[in-house]
Amino acid sequence: MSDRSPRNRAPHRRPDKVRQLAYRVIRQVNGDDGYANLALNKALRDQRLGGRDAAFATELVHGTLRWQGTYDAFLARSVSRPLGELDPELLDLLRLGTHQLLRMRVDSYAAVNEMVTLTRSEVGQKRSGLVNAVLRKISQRSFDHWIDAVAPSEDEDRLGHLSIAKAHPRWVIDAFADVLGSGQALDELLDADNEPPRVTLVARPGLADVDELIEAGATRARWSPYGAVLQGGGDPGRISAVATGRAGVQDEGSQLVATALATAPLEGSDTKWLDLCAGPGGKSALLAALVTEREGELTAVEPLKHRAELVRSNLRAVPGDHRVLVGDGTKPTWPSGWYDRVLADVPCTGLGALRRRPEARWRRTPEDVTELRPLQEALLGSAITSVRPGGLVAYVTCSPHPHETREVVDAVLGRRGDAVLEDARPLFPGVPSLGDGPDVQLWPHLHGTDAMYLALIRRT
Repeated sequence: MSDRSPRNRAPHRRPDKVRQLAYRVIRQVNGDDGYANLALNKALRDQRLGGRDAAFATELVHGTLRWQGTYDAFLARSVSRPLGELDPELLDLLRLGTHQLLRMRVDSYAAVNEMVTLTRSEVGQKRSGLVNAVLRKISQRSFDHWIDAVAPSEDEDRLGHLSIAKAHPRWVIDAFADVLGSGQALDELLDADNEPPRVTLVARPGLADVDELIEAGATRARWSPYGAVLQGGGDPGRISAVATGRAGVQDEGSQLVATALATAPLEGSDTKWLDLCAGPGGKSALLAALVTEREGELTAVEPLKHRAELVRSNLRAVPGDHRVLVGDGTKPTWPSGWYDRVLADVPCTGLGALRRRPEARWRRTPEDVTELRPLQEALLGSAITSVRPGGLVAYVTCSPHPHETREVVDAVLGRRGDAVLEDARPLFPGVPSLGDGPDVQLWPHLHGTDAMYLALIRRT
């Protein structure tokens, strides 16, 4: 069939390659349960995009996914039938167009025309009219005016208003409000979740130092003695220390909780450490480097083979006889009380890393919290059993949800009489606003880190 019709005698334009790349990455995420960072990085490498094009593609992908729920509320007022009746491919095109119109400095005429062209290329000519009409309707209001039109008023339902205005599912906001209250701190957290995170590096002790990373263009991190921030983004792999595994990409919060476990006072032997839930291996590499300095060894356990390979890759530059085991951390194959220090960085909803995982907020459900709870308790129980009397366990999650943090710790310790909570706050020197203790909750809006949680437990 010809590209020309009586209504459109000009040949169809080719779609903009950056928008096309962004749309296809979004489809991988929403259609195939992909991960935005992995899919986008691969697409940029495959298409050899860098500089402004890469930055534009990143904002298109991450921004569209981050604000997806809010855009759906706008689109529901702009489409004549329920959004659930639209093809997923068409809905993602509308979301991508809405992001350009309302949250980016893209001329509205250009944004609509480019999206119509992309629609013709990706889903066919018949759908282009609907995309054109809907996006023109979206362009008639600013972002703030759309919020006023679709969100409940703050006086009527403050948390419901924040759910639309700050692009977080209501159940997530309810959970955050349980910890922070419903005032300014909650607003600040939600705003921080919507800011792109900085690229934070870790210099693995004995292999690299922060000065080397600074010479490569980074600046010193705020809290971690091993941390540096890569200014202006860019590819961390261009830095020699990162490329060779002597340094890595690791959020500062992750560095802090691993360092806290390593530096907590311990009497007696201190050469056998265990990472019970190791994949993908960032904390494992930091702990392995630290225990190597004490002439000790790390055992890293990961149930999935492909993630165990990631752990091995992270450990490749660390000297010593460190082991990576493919196995179930809830079913130890080692004797009880074998280890001196144990990290239990348990699987969780990841609600503390919404800055860097924009799709996670819409993918997770309250049921995930309930379903993960038995595994979290089992892993913590296994960690306590694996550590010797006097030894230390760090229970860690990348979630501030109360059901995944202190409630898990209280439930496990309440069933056994051989372990006690210790005050972890002194292990974060110089870090403010750590709460009432004895556990520690880090926050994006207070500390610039992921919302990492740490409970330090000593076996008695």
